[in-house]
Amino acid sequence: MSATIEISNAVKAFGDKPVLRGIDLTIAAGTVTVILGPSGSGKSTLLRAINHLERLDEGYVVVGGELIGVRVQGDRLKELSEKQILRQRSRIGFVFQNFNLFPHLTILENVTEAPISLGVAPADARARATALLDRVGLAEKAAAYPRQLSGGQQQRVAIARALALEPQVILFDEPTSALDPELVDEVLQVIRTLAGEGTTLVVVTHEIGFAREVADRVVFIDDGRVVEEGAPGDILDHPTQPRTIDFLSKVL
Repeated sequence: MSATIEISNAVKAFGDKPVLRGIDLTIAAGTVTVILGPSGSGKSTLLRAINHLERLDEGYVVVGGELIGVRVQGDRLKELSEKQILRQRSRIGFVFQNFNLFPHLTILENVTEAPISLGVAPADARARATALLDRVGLAEKAAAYPRQLSGGQQQRVAIARALALEPQVILFDEPTSALDPELVDEVLQVIRTLAGEGTTLVVVTHEIGFAREVADRVVFIDDGRVVEEGAPGDILDHPTQPRTIDFLSKVL
């Protein structure tokens, strides 16, 4: 199953530095949304707010009809317990730009760790992890450790780990930014496959060609605000906002 993401008036500051300035955004279930923008524009913070890795100062996020990280109490929003937030995050996969694999665990153990901690029987978790590693082309690496894999292979393991909990949404935070150029396509190919399978995907990336090919919608963010959003052909080929035009002229 996939889920709709609704972001309402998302506001976040770090100290006296505003990062998100009242973002409203709806991402339809089963679609691929690519978020573009310059460094420091708030892209990663917005992504982390979706699964409550960053707590918003104002506003809220709803995934599949459920408030994330908070509940309504009177006329205010109250923080959920960590256990409740972890349950919600099990529906929202997250792939980090620097892999975040456990170095002391094998590749198979990295993929089974979260399901087992949430009560999945170890044998079932291992069977699913084995199938997922095969799906990303790494079944033969199950007994290896992260240090024995290339960056592209580690990122594919991270994607398998995100899939292990059968999430409704998967968030990718610049999944190719830490990779050597020749390793980028092997990761993008896995994401291309996922894009055709109906899970809601949100991808922060600078890979314009990938956005053009795979995205249903492109969102351009700058200075903590949504500047422009629309179909890839509209935003990438016919942007209407000066800031979008300027950004694309430098990256295309």
